[in-house]
Formats: sequence, C-alpha cells, structure tokens
Amino acid sequence: MHGLNLDTLKRNKVKLDKRNMDEYTTPDYNHIALITIDVQNDATLPGALMEVKGTLEVVPKIVSLLNVFRKTGRRIVHIIRLYKQDGSNVDIVRRKWIQSDVSALRPGTKGADLVDVLKPHDSSLDPELLMNGDVQALAHNEYVIYKPRWGAFYKTPLEKVLRNNGVNTLVFTGCNFPNCPRTSIYQASERDFRLIVIRDALSGLYDKGIAELINIGCEIMAAQELKDKLESI
Repeated sequence: MHGLNLDTLKRNKVKLDKRNMDEYTTPDYNHIALITIDVQNDATLPGALMEVKGTLEVVPKIVSLLNVFRKTGRRIVHIIRLYKQDGSNVDIVRRKWIQSDVSALRPGTKGADLVDVLKPHDSSLDPELLMNGDVQALAHNEYVIYKPRWGAFYKTPLEKVLRNNGVNTLVFTGCNFPNCPRTSIYQASERDFRLIVIRDALSGLYDKGIAELINIGCEIMAAQELKDKLESI
C-alpha cells in the first residue's frame, strides 16, 4: 500500500473501521457512485510527462471496483483534467510550465485519455464536449466529467449528475490524494455526501491524511472489502 503505514496508524490509535459513523455518515450502498480522479495516461504511465508514482500500482484495484459497479448496475463517474496550450484553464502553480509548450494533458491527445483498462470499451474522450461543461456518457450509468481545477465539484456538473441519479454516497479512488482527490473529498463533505475512501486504490495516501479523513466522517476501506459488501447486497 503506497505511502501508508498501518502500524503507525495503530500506534496512533486510528481505527480503519466505522469510527465517527452515524445515521448521517454511514454509507448507503443502494445509492452509491464510484468516482475515479485523474487516472489518465499522462499522470499514470511510467515515464509520462506528469507521472505520479504509485498511481499505476493502484490501477488494478480501481479496475476491480469498476467491474463490480458495472456488474451490479451502480453509477461510475470518471473525473479528468485537460490543459489548454495557452494555460488559461490550468492551476496557477502549473500555468507557466504548460505555457512553456509542455504538451501535458493536452485535449485530444493520448496522454489526456483515460488509462485504457478503465474504459468499459474502446472509446475516446470528446474534449470539446467535456470542456463545454457537458457530460460524456461512456456506457449505461458511466460518465466522464472535466474539471478545470483541483476539485471535482468546482464549476462542473458533478453534483447535478449525482443528485439527479439519487446518489448520496461517494467512493473515491484515483490519482494523487494530496491534490485533486483530497480537495474533491472535502467538497463532497461540504455538500453532505456520505464518503468512502479506498485506501489501496488512491495514490499518494499517507498516515496523517487518512486520520484526517476519518475525522471528517469518511469510512476507510480496502477495495476487496467494498467489493464483498456490494456483491452481498
């Protein structure tokens, strides 16, 4: 498990179970959606322009959850980044880098596409549709949404999509906890969604981060635990 020392968590008396779970935070498995964040080629594949170490290693766990969500007809939303060449839609910390003609997450390129094994079939993203703020359907109950900054809810249709589909519980997986996933998780909490974080399907997760997530009411699970739960319902 990349960056996560369970012995340290135990020494700090942090429990990986239902701490802080009550009638407001307990996951509702009948109204649940799986969120993948930034699992794109440029951030995931070895040697890629923005490779985040540890992301490739969690991809199999993400795929295992995608399979069970598809099998059981539950909803999936893939959240992605796309960077315009002029840097106008890029976080200011990376804007100068992109403006120097770095072709990272460039719309329409293979690097900006989802990692192939995440897709329900052989398909490509529609950058024009996505960057106009629309939702791209990949399959039944499976969508892609573009976000212009760290958080998945910032100037995106994500909340509307979730509410319209009766979703109240979100499962977070993907690429690089300290940045986009953490921001997205806190945004979801602000909107009163129930939260599950999959500790072995989220790169960049670390001890203090997981303790802080528990303190805001997240349930921390392994991918296999969630799979077993969903398949038993």
